[in-house]
Amino acid sequence: MAKTFKVLTLNKIAAIGLGRLPTARYVCGTDIAEPDAILVRSQNMLEMNIPSSVLAIARAGAGTNNVPVKKMNERGVPVFNAPGANANAVKELVVAGMLLASRNIVPALQFVAGLQGDDATMHKLVEDGKKHYAGTELRGRTLGIIGLGAIGRLVADAAIGLGMQVIGYDPEITVDAAWSLPSQVKKALSVEDLLKHSNYVTLHVPLLEATRNLINEKRVEAMKTGSVLLNFSRDGIVNEDAILSGLASKHIRNYVCDFPSNKTQNAPGIIALPHLGASTQEAEDNCAVMVVDQLRDYLEHGNISNTVNFPNMQMPRESSYRLAIANANVPNMLGQISTTLAAAGINIHNMMNKSRGDMAYTMVDTDSATPSGLIAQIAVIPGVLMVRDLPLEA
Repeated sequence: MAKTFKVLTLNKIAAIGLGRLPTARYVCGTDIAEPDAILVRSQNMLEMNIPSSVLAIARAGAGTNNVPVKKMNERGVPVFNAPGANANAVKELVVAGMLLASRNIVPALQFVAGLQGDDATMHKLVEDGKKHYAGTELRGRTLGIIGLGAIGRLVADAAIGLGMQVIGYDPEITVDAAWSLPSQVKKALSVEDLLKHSNYVTLHVPLLEATRNLINEKRVEAMKTGSVLLNFSRDGIVNEDAILSGLASKHIRNYVCDFPSNKTQNAPGIIALPHLGASTQEAEDNCAVMVVDQLRDYLEHGNISNTVNFPNMQMPRESSYRLAIANANVPNMLGQISTTLAAAGINIHNMMNKSRGDMAYTMVDTDSATPSGLIAQIAVIPGVLMVRDLPLEA
């Protein structure tokens, strides 16, 4: 009989995504005891008591700062995400942010909202006042993009379409990402090199210790006078004190971000939005579909795509019997696993192993079923974090 998987949803997950979990094998809800998996969007899980039954966590979005990834590593639990699924939504908001700043749209709207009088009076006030909100065009200006992942590449393409010059910086860029980057994008030698040549700077990097306060006082000073900084990644990437100092000195014109705070509230030059980056129906649908498909493939077949802590691994089924093993990346792990199987008379049909940092993952297809006692033997091998038996269900 096929195993039924229980999935706990911590936030509202788009119905189009949940609909991809067959009701015959999956039970989903907000009040699930001992779940096999957790689907989450923005809820903070860092202090949550995550049940030992959990085999995987899937975040319907790109960032996983709200998930205790390190704790999950120690348990051999993959944390899935949806890189690129919300990229178009963020790209469009970045373009909107540049337009808000370049055309002084926010203060202009505030000016119009305060107008009073009959139409003739309002017309005169508009004609007298509009000169205070004259802006600049994006065409011909230079956009610097820090981080050339899925979002950064789309932003580059959109900016080129608007007639902007684009320079980019990403020391971690992959070969595939480089191939998909528009040829017009020029390479910056460093963050400082990018800042001093850009009229607009947009950030598209994850929040890590290496990127926290990436834009600090020294780097604000390195920016062009009158430039605009856009941050639709994470608030901690930018030092707010440095931004406020730069705005006060008129060194930078605007800081456009998705992260309001008490420190920046109502500060001149701040354009803060209420975390709208991925807040479109299309993005929510795309993220839900992507992570649900990845989660299902892992729960049923052990395959891994797009996690922040495990290596990607796809192994076609060549047998009805499969073991999936999460383990520490230490020597002789494959030898111990294969020796244990051989001693029990289990023939290995196919085997694959990959590592990522301290984490390794192994899948083994066998020619016969693996008894529970043998699975328990593998589970106690030093360094093994989780063992799953994944027979192919009819």
